[in-house]
Amino acid sequence: MGLFSLTQEIAMDLGTANTLIIYNDKIVVDEPSIVAVDQHTNKPIAIGEQARKMHGKTHQNIRTIRPLRDGVIADFTAAEQMIRGMIKKIKPKSMFSPSLRMVICIPSGSTNVEIRAVKDSAEHAGGRDVYLIYEPMAAALGIGLDVEAPEGHMVVDIGGGTSEIAVISLGGIVCNESINIAGDVFTEDIQTYMRQQHNIKIGDRTAEDIKIAVGSAVSELDNPPEDYEVVGHSIIDSRPHKVAVSYQEIAYALDKSLVKVDAAIMKVLEKTPPELYGDIVKKGIWLAGGGALIRGLDKRLSEKTKIHFHVAEEPLSAVARGTGTALKNIDRFSFLIK
Repeated sequence: MGLFSLTQEIAMDLGTANTLIIYNDKIVVDEPSIVAVDQHTNKPIAIGEQARKMHGKTHQNIRTIRPLRDGVIADFTAAEQMIRGMIKKIKPKSMFSPSLRMVICIPSGSTNVEIRAVKDSAEHAGGRDVYLIYEPMAAALGIGLDVEAPEGHMVVDIGGGTSEIAVISLGGIVCNESINIAGDVFTEDIQTYMRQQHNIKIGDRTAEDIKIAVGSAVSELDNPPEDYEVVGHSIIDSRPHKVAVSYQEIAYALDKSLVKVDAAIMKVLEKTPPELYGDIVKKGIWLAGGGALIRGLDKRLSEKTKIHFHVAEEPLSAVARGTGTALKNIDRFSFLIK
């Protein structure tokens, strides 16, 4: 679309942890889903990365809010402020405000109330035509699967708030599970482990850094990362405490949550019709989302299910790219929700 078009088209992956926006076939916004607001006026001070830098470090006049929890909108006002702010980052400056056509992805387990909340937030932020797409379908499109073909595809999308597991065929979701075990829970698991095993207290950001540096789903890796040094304050005497954390420790810390992901995948496989199950065994299962980057997760799941798992190319942006594909094919894809 040109700079002076009366309608702008954007695709948005409105995630619990990060929000990505595609405009003109390019990812133009990739920022944390967080807003910093003034406590007195309730007006936004910062959005995205700038707000994330403030998270956990604010004073009494500033509050940081993550508008989405478990993949759905938990704070309607903050969500609208965030969407509006993210859109402003891409809008060209002009004499008029062009109308917006938007495609936004949502968890496959969303209720009608949650779907309405996303649509309302987008419309209040300037969206004229708002379409929604379920995350597993968007992930499949982003991976490059032919979702309209008469054959089965299985996708596991592990995001920040939810893990979405779905079998797709003929442009529809045949069976699915949406569970609230994902990146945020993994972060909490690491915080709990550090408190219980090392007697130190760490924040969300430090736990996230540990997950990125030494996060693992298995206790044996071919190319293991070096131990990660963590500094936190002791819960015993409040003094600084330094400890080196290994990937084996994090594999142990994450195991109780990953067992629930294992179970959800097996549940979907149990519900899969035999003909589609045969397709999945032949082609394998695709992993997308930030959780796909956890070392050895594909190996763990392959051993559990006896089906090969593939990690999507650029798993963090697979859902956003698929949402962008849906935007370009609005008139063709019947599975979009209007």
